[in-house]
Amino acid sequence: MRTHHRTQLLSGAAGLALLIGGAANAQTAGQPEDEAVTEVEEIIVVGSQIRGASTTDALPVVVFDEETILATGATSGDDLFRSIPQMGDVLFEAANNPQTSNSARGDVNSVNLRSLGVGNTLVLLNGRRLVQHPTSQGTSDTGTVPVLSYNSNAIPVAGLSRLEVLLDGAAAIYGADAVAGVVNTVMKDNFDGLTLQTQYGGAEGTGFTELEFNVFAGRDLDRGNISLFASYTDRSKLWADEQDFTRSDDMRPFFSQYEGFETTTVPDGRSSHTPWGRFELPGSTAATRPSYFGTPIAATSGTFRIEPLSYGCAGADIGGGLCLESGVTSYNSLNREMRYDTRVDTTVRSSIERLNLFASGHYDLSDNVEFFGEVGFYAAESHAVQPPVINLNDLWIPASNYWNPFGPVTFADGTANPNRLPGLTNVPVEGLPVYMGNHRFVDAGFQDVIVENYQTRVLGGLRGEWAGFDWETALLWSGARATDSSPNVNSTALQQSLALSNPDAYNPFSGGCIDNPSYGDCTPSSPAAIEAIVFQMERESETTLTLVDFKMSRNDLFQLPGGPVGVAFGAEFRHETQSDDRDENLDGTITFTDMVTGETNLSNVAAVSPNPDTEGERDVFGAFVEFAIPVVSPDMNIPLVRSLDVQLAGRFEEYSDFGSVAKPKIAMAWDIVDGLRLRASYSEGFRAPNLEQVNATQYARLAGGDDYIRCEADLRTGEIDDFNECGRRASASLLIAGNPDLEPEESTNQSVGLVFQPTFTPLAWGDFTFTVDHWRIEQEKIVGLLGAQTALALDYLRRLEGSSNPNVIRDDPNADDIANFDGTGLDPVGDVIAINDQFVNLLPQTVEGIDFGVDWSNRTQWGRFNFSLNATKMLEYSREPGPIVDELVAAREAGIINPLTTLPISSQLVAVDGRPEWRVMSNVNWSGGPWRVGLTAHYISEVEQPDLLSSDAEPWVVDEQLTFNLYGQYEFGDMGLASGAQVRLGVRDLFDEGPPLAEGGYLGSLHRPYGRYWYASVSKTF
Repeated sequence: MRTHHRTQLLSGAAGLALLIGGAANAQTAGQPEDEAVTEVEEIIVVGSQIRGASTTDALPVVVFDEETILATGATSGDDLFRSIPQMGDVLFEAANNPQTSNSARGDVNSVNLRSLGVGNTLVLLNGRRLVQHPTSQGTSDTGTVPVLSYNSNAIPVAGLSRLEVLLDGAAAIYGADAVAGVVNTVMKDNFDGLTLQTQYGGAEGTGFTELEFNVFAGRDLDRGNISLFASYTDRSKLWADEQDFTRSDDMRPFFSQYEGFETTTVPDGRSSHTPWGRFELPGSTAATRPSYFGTPIAATSGTFRIEPLSYGCAGADIGGGLCLESGVTSYNSLNREMRYDTRVDTTVRSSIERLNLFASGHYDLSDNVEFFGEVGFYAAESHAVQPPVINLNDLWIPASNYWNPFGPVTFADGTANPNRLPGLTNVPVEGLPVYMGNHRFVDAGFQDVIVENYQTRVLGGLRGEWAGFDWETALLWSGARATDSSPNVNSTALQQSLALSNPDAYNPFSGGCIDNPSYGDCTPSSPAAIEAIVFQMERESETTLTLVDFKMSRNDLFQLPGGPVGVAFGAEFRHETQSDDRDENLDGTITFTDMVTGETNLSNVAAVSPNPDTEGERDVFGAFVEFAIPVVSPDMNIPLVRSLDVQLAGRFEEYSDFGSVAKPKIAMAWDIVDGLRLRASYSEGFRAPNLEQVNATQYARLAGGDDYIRCEADLRTGEIDDFNECGRRASASLLIAGNPDLEPEESTNQSVGLVFQPTFTPLAWGDFTFTVDHWRIEQEKIVGLLGAQTALALDYLRRLEGSSNPNVIRDDPNADDIANFDGTGLDPVGDVIAINDQFVNLLPQTVEGIDFGVDWSNRTQWGRFNFSLNATKMLEYSREPGPIVDELVAAREAGIINPLTTLPISSQLVAVDGRPEWRVMSNVNWSGGPWRVGLTAHYISEVEQPDLLSSDAEPWVVDEQLTFNLYGQYEFGDMGLASGAQVRLGVRDLFDEGPPLAEGGYLGSLHRPYGRYWYASVSKTF
C-alpha cells in the first residue's frame, strides 16, 4: 500500500498541493509513460484551516490516495483502517467484547489512533464532523466504561477520493475528540460520466464471501457539477466450525504443546452456564435436607445438580440416563466436560447487507459565491448466530412444576405426580419450590441477532471570496439510528410456564445431551413451552448532530520579511443528542415479581440485568484562530536556516453541561538546508465525557471475575494445586452510576521530527523522502471504573487482613460455604451478589513512540515504480494504576496474596493485548502501459496476554504476524465495449499465515479471523 506522508518540501501556496499522478491515476491504455498528462490539483489537507499555508509542512499527515485505497481490496472502513500502522486496536469488535444486547453489535467497528482509546480520534467527512454511532460499548481498556465511536463501516470506502490521517493532536483547531489526531475522509466529486464497478472475494477454505457493486455518475453543469455514488455490499456469514482455531471454546489441544500450558485448564474457554441445571432447595440444614431412601439427596445448603448417569451416580437415577446428584460444581476439575461450548453452530462474523448513497454538488451563484451541498445515506442489516441465552437473574421454580423432582404428591387437579422422586423424606406432600441458578436455555434455540444501522447526512453551504479572504459557512444535520433485535426469555412468562402441572411446563431438569454434554439439548421442553417463554428483545439507540459553522482565511494578511502571514478564524455551534431506548422488559416499565418469594427485579429478562433508558443532549459553542507565520524565507540567505515557518492556533469551547475550556497549539517547520527539515509541535487537547457517562442513572452489567478468597480456601484445603486451576468465578451485577461531576479529560501532545529529501541524487534515481517523528501524548483525568476483578482482588486482600471491601456485596455464607472454608483459617464468605462502582476521573496515562516513513518513486522507460514504508514503534504506554492497585501489587510481591492473582497492569502496557510494539506497512508497485502490479507487506509484532498465565505465571505471547498482499491489474485498450475496462485480481495474506494463536483462538482487536483471501474486480467507465 502506498502511503504519502505530508512532507513535500515546498514553499508558499504550493505547500498544500500534492501532485496527483503516477500510481494514483491510471494511464490511458497503450499511452507511453512519457506522454502521460499529469494534472496539478490543489488539495487542502487536514491540519490547517488556512488555504495555501506553508506551515502545514510542520504536521505529520499520511495520505492514502484512490489507488492506495483500491490496492487494499477493502470493502469496509474497518478493512481500510486496519491497514494504517498508527491505527490502534479495534475495540468495537465481535471477538473483543461479549456480544450481548449491551454491546454495539452489527455492522460497526471503531476508530482508535495510537491505541489511545475510543473517543480520542476525530473523524471527518469532507472536513466536517461525522455523527457518532449511537450504541455505546463498554471496552476493556476503560473498565467497561461506555464509550461512543464513529462507525468506520459507515464510511463508503469505494467512494473515497483519499484518506487523510493527521498524526498530531488537533483539538485547538478542530475541537474535542482530536486528542490522538484526525481522520478526514474525502469523497470523490466533480465526476462527469458513468462508472460501474464490482468486486467479489472470499476467504480460502471457508464459505465467507463478499460481493460489492458500485456506481459513480456525474454531470458537469454550466456553472457547477453534481455527482452521485451508490454502493451495495453483500457479505456472508463466517461460521465458527469452518476453521480449527474457532471451532471450539476449548483451546487446550492448541496450547498443550507449549511449555507451562501442557496441563493447564486456562485455555478452556467453555462456559459454566450450561443446560445441566444447578439448583437449591429452600430452608435446608444438615437436619432438614431431603433424603432419597435414607440417603441425603441435596447438600447441607440444599443444592443439587443434574448430570449424566454415566458420570457415576451417588444420588437418584431419574431416568433418561440422568442422575440427580447432591451439591453443585463449577465444572472445573469435576465434570469439566459438562461446560458448554458456545462456538458450536455459531458465527464468527455476521452476514451483512450494506447500502451507501452519497450525492454532492456545487453551483456558482456568482463569480465570487458558490453553493455546495451533500446528501448521504447509509443502511446496513446484519445477522449473527449466537449461543442460546442464559439465566442471570434470581428465579424460583414453583413446587407445582410438572417436572420438579421435589414437587407435590398430587397436583391441584388431583392427578398423581409422575416425576416426584419416590422415597423422599423432609419433603412435604405439597412439594418444595426450587431455586434455579446457573442455567442455559439451549432448548430455546440459538440467538438470531438482527441489527439494523442507519445514518443520514444533509449539508448545505456557501463559500466564496471577499476582501482577499476565503470564507465558508455551512449547516449540517446528521443522524444515526441502531435497532438491535434478538430472542430472549421473558422471566414472568418463564415462571408462569414453570408453574404449570402438565407436560407443557418448561423443564429445566432434563439436562443436555448425555452422549456429548458440551453442547446441544437432546431432551428439550415442548414447543408450546418454548413458544410461551421466548420473545424478541428490542433496543433502539439514536444520535443526532446539528452543526453550523463560519470560517474565513487569508494567506497574505500582511507581510513580514519572511513572507506573508496567513490567518484563519471561525466559529462553530453544534447540538448533540444521544438516546438509548431499552426494551420495556429491561427499563423498569415491565418488571418481574417472583410468585414464590414476592421479590421484584427491574429486569423481566432472564439473561440481562436491568438497564434504564438513557437520554442526553448538549450544546457546544466553539471559536478558533490560527496564524501561519513565515519567520525566515530562502530569500533572506540565513545560514542553516533556509526557512522557518510557525503555526499558532487556539480554540475556545463552551459546553452547556460542564463548562468551558481553551487550548493552544504551536507547530514549527525549520528547513535547515534545501531538502532537510526539522519539524516540531506542541498542543493541548481535551475530551468531554460522552452523554451516557454524564447522564446515566445507576444500571447493572453482568460482571465476572475470580473470587480469589474462595480460591484461597480451595488452595488451603488441597482442592486445587494453584490459582490457575481455580473455578470460583463470581458472576454478579456490577452496579454502575453516571457522574454529572465528571471533568473533561485533558492532554498534551508533543512531537519532533525530521524530513529528508536528498537533492544531490541524480534525477534518474527518482525521488526520495525519509521521515522520522518522535511523539508523546500525556493524558489526565481519564474516565474509568475500578472494575469488578480489582474489587474482588481488594476484597481478597482485605479479608486476609480481617476486614472486607464494602463495595463487594455478598450473601450470607450457607452451609456449603462454611464447609468449604472449614480448616482454612479463613472466615467463610457467601456468594457475590453485586459490586458497586461509579465513573470517575482516574490517574494519568502516557503514550510515546516513533513513526518512520520512506517514499520513493521513479518513472523509467520500463514503467513507473513506487515504494513506501510506514512504520510506528511504541516506546511507552503507561497508565498509573492508582493507590488501590499499587497496594495490591505490593501485596502480591510480598506474598500476602497469591502470586497468580491477576491484577490490572500497572506501568508498562507496550506489547500487551492490543498494543504491539511495532506495526509496519510497506508497499511496492509498478505500472506500465495497461499493466499494474502491487505487493504490500503488513507486520504486527508480538503481544502478551496477561489474563492467560502459564503454570509459572508467565503470560501467553501472541506471535508476530507478517502477511503479504498482492494484486495485478490490466486495462483493455481498443476492444469495443471492453475499451477502458479494468480487471484486477488480488489476494490478501498471500502465504495463508492466518491469525497467530491467542486466547479464544485469535486476537480480534489486531487480526482478522481468517487466512488467505482472494478477490477480483472489474470496472468500466462510460
